Amino acid sequence: MDTKTKEKIFARYCPIHRISISDIKQMYGVFCQYYEHTSVETFIADLSKKDGAILVRTRHDKRVIGFSTVVNMKFNIGDTRGRGVFSGDTIIEKKYWGNNALHMAFFRYVLLQKFKSPSTPVFWLLISKGYKTYLLLANNFIDYYPNPENRNGELSKVVRSYCDELFPGHFDPKRGVLDFGETAQRLRGDVAAISEDLKSRYPKINFFEQSNPTWQQGTELPCVGVINFRAIGSYVVKSLRKPMAARKAAAAAKAENVAGVAQQVGRVQ
Repeated sequence: MDTKTKEKIFARYCPIHRISISDIKQMYGVFCQYYEHTSVETFIADLSKKDGAILVRTRHDKRVIGFSTVVNMKFNIGDTRGRGVFSGDTIIEKKYWGNNALHMAFFRYVLLQKFKSPSTPVFWLLISKGYKTYLLLANNFIDYYPNPENRNGELSKVVRSYCDELFPGHFDPKRGVLDFGETAQRLRGDVAAISEDLKSRYPKINFFEQSNPTWQQGTELPCVGVINFRAIGSYVVKSLRKPMAARKAAAAAKAENVAGVAQQVGRVQ
């Protein structure tokens, strides 16, 4: 059944000091619907380490229905100095899945970071508990790692660098995943399940499960995407094409419906 809603929502970045107690309660209310092995104390402790969060709200009552936490960091990889935008917990209520408000807000945020440091390598850093987060990377970035086409292997150094800094002792280099143990937060069984049909239809989902076969036990796949003007331009073009494609599909459906009605009228006459 289609669970999408046409309710208006919007998303904005909010620095950590401006996130209210009411916001935190609503954020946790969303989070615990979709994750196991969590507590409000753990959630608040983790949030306190972040620089802020992109909050998704309903327009009519400003209720928080989704979020993505953010950490900005600097690191050195050999002789290269880089900046990273780390996405922590990211979730939105299921009935709003398919809405791009969160994606667009994040795009605006990383665009600002790149313009702040145009000559410095800037990366999107994320860890994937499930395939949906991985697809945000794989479907919107040109250069990213891990990559199903076996490209961008040099980015593995970036992954290792931020994992060692943010999650010391939890990165398993042999498996290429973060392992937080048996009590790790994990997606509930009915959230982002991977069926054989999904894997056969979408190679990137199949690749995610091959790369992180124990994701259901809470292991996470650390990933990285290169934020450059080439990637930004590609994202803008994709964003413009989507409404055009939707309008074409709607026009085609309308024309088909009109033709069907005309055919029925002709039969009656």
